[in-house]
This record gives sequence, structure tokens and C-alpha cells, in this order.
Amino acid sequence: MNIRTVLVASLIADLAACTASQAPIRNAATDTVATRPLKVASWNLEFLAEKDGAGCEPRTDADYAAIREIVNTLDADVVAFQKAENEAAAARVFDPSRYTTVMEKRPGAASGSCGGKQPGQQFIRQAVGFAIRNGIAFDRNPDVTALQLGNPQLRSGVDVRVRAPGHQPTRLLAVHLKYGCFQGDRAQACGVLQQQVPVLEDWIDRAAVGSDRFIVLGDWNRRLAEPADAVWTELDDGNPANADLRLADEGVTPRCDPRYRSFIDHIVFDRRAAGQASGFAEATYAPGQKHLSDHCPVSALLAD
Repeated sequence: MNIRTVLVASLIADLAACTASQAPIRNAATDTVATRPLKVASWNLEFLAEKDGAGCEPRTDADYAAIREIVNTLDADVVAFQKAENEAAAARVFDPSRYTTVMEKRPGAASGSCGGKQPGQQFIRQAVGFAIRNGIAFDRNPDVTALQLGNPQLRSGVDVRVRAPGHQPTRLLAVHLKYGCFQGDRAQACGVLQQQVPVLEDWIDRAAVGSDRFIVLGDWNRRLAEPADAVWTELDDGNPANADLRLADEGVTPRCDPRYRSFIDHIVFDRRAAGQASGFAEATYAPGQKHLSDHCPVSALLAD
């Protein structure tokens, strides 16, 4: 069985439990029409390049086709994605007939060689973005450039407000925080991450007093669900009231890579969204099969 078949089968199993199409459904008992939940997802695509063979995870055309099939089977309404080179790279896996992509405006020109398992390969730009299902209206807010801390190689946050048919508006922030400070505060990267946290908290606090529910999602590079995690404690302070946050993956053990017991890819709901959220899922690869990315997609549902 090839990786495409394995992962698509896993995704179909997830989708059987929770689907998120925007098509209306009818309740036979009451003869009323309801809107299906909004499905939001996040996926770090690991050096998704515009051209075959480029970047630190060189891929073939067949690999891109397989990733696109995964995206189509995931069938999310909004996907926060990380580590894509540019809009052309994103379009290779997010079918433009289905999705509109929005990416951070930071130039982020990459330099240097990949080394390690890919000697001779060159780094590509690693950018954050959203793929938004066509037919869902959205507004783009300014990128959260303060997350860069003045360093062009750190990522901005991408901030949008989506207005899906049948749903109240939802504000979404896609992030990809500093790599290397997964827990505690002793790793070399922790000093940078600790500077990003107040920036993120400021965005959360401002959004918390706004009129729209909000979600922060992406690759946090931090095991927020670990007991008494300092980053989570600082962010989830309930002040303002809507900054009482909820981790979608709370109580769930990841299956993507057996080496890791906690997620670093998170979907975080504010107090308003948390009361309408459900259906957290992770799409996984089969043991021994090729991983098309070193991360697996995570998703959750949001009712009106």
C-alpha cells in the first residue's frame, strides 16, 4: 500500500467522524436547515518549494500530487500552513479552484545550505500563510511583524477575519514561532521565544476585547499541553475575559511521530470560540511509510 493510499485512508476515517463542508444539512425531526461546522486546520509543509527538487526536503511532482490529495481529503475550510516558499509553491498543493492563499509579506530571503541529510541543497524561504476555501469571504489585517523581533528570518503572523456562510465572523492568526524551545527555558532558542510570547499575548489581549471570536493556530514549536508550561500559563491568563483560552489538543497524545508525546502544532480557541469547538483530529501516516512532511495535519470544528 503506498503512502498516498495509507494517509488518505486515515483522513477518510477522521472525516467519517467529523465533516466540515459548508453545504446545509436538514434535520428530519424538526425540518430545519443547519450549517455544518467550520473546519480549521494547520499543517507545517516542511520546505514546500515552488520547483521540483528544491529546498531542504526536495520533492518530485508525484510528491506534490500526493500532498494535494491529502489536502483535498482533509477538506478543511481554512488551513494555516507553514514553511511554504511562496504563493506558487502553495498553489501546487492548495488547488486554486478550491482555495485562495494568503501569505505573509515578509521577504525572508533564504541563504545557506541545508547540510545534514541534504548536502548541496539550499534553503528556501519559509513563510506562513492561509488557504481559505473559495466562497468564504475574508478580510486581511496587517501582518503581525512584531513577531519577527527585527530579525528577517523570523516569521510574521498572518491575521485574517473570515466570514463563512451561516457562521459568525471569526478572526484567525497563523503563526510559526521560533524553533528549538519546546519546553522549559534552558535551550539556546528560549531567549528568542520568550521575546515572542509578549508580542503574541498583546495580539491575544487586543483580539479578546474585539467583537469577533478568535483562533490562533500553527506551528508553535512549544509543547503547550505539558503541565504548568510557562508559555501557556502566560498566554492563558483570562485577562481580558475572552483571553481564557482552550487548547484543541488538550488531553490528546499525538500519533504522527512516536518519539513525541505532546503536540507542538496547536489550534487555540478564545473563550467564545471554545464553547463552540469540537472534533479535534490528527491525520497520520502509517508506520514505516514515507512522511510527505515531518508534521501531520491537525484540525478542529467550530460551530456557529
